[in-house]
Amino acid sequence: MDSSLDARGLLCPMPVVRARQAMQDLDAGDVLEILATDRGSVTDIPAWCESQEHQLLHWEEQDGVFRYYVRKGS
Repeated sequence: MDSSLDARGLLCPMPVVRARQAMQDLDAGDVLEILATDRGSVTDIPAWCESQEHQLLHWEEQDGVFRYYVRKGS
């Protein structure tokens, strides 16, 4: 993991908006960890990754917190 984004407490579409902003500071191949509590992120983050050619490496949910690991595309 190269960077982490705490988007807990933010509602759609803000976790994706903040993730997009965070990705601008990373190089291709870097991994961003995203923490979110918005249940909508379960569909929003994967769809955003696909549309931006980022790779969703893994996601999990624990105690209402969704954790995503996203590798930045080229």
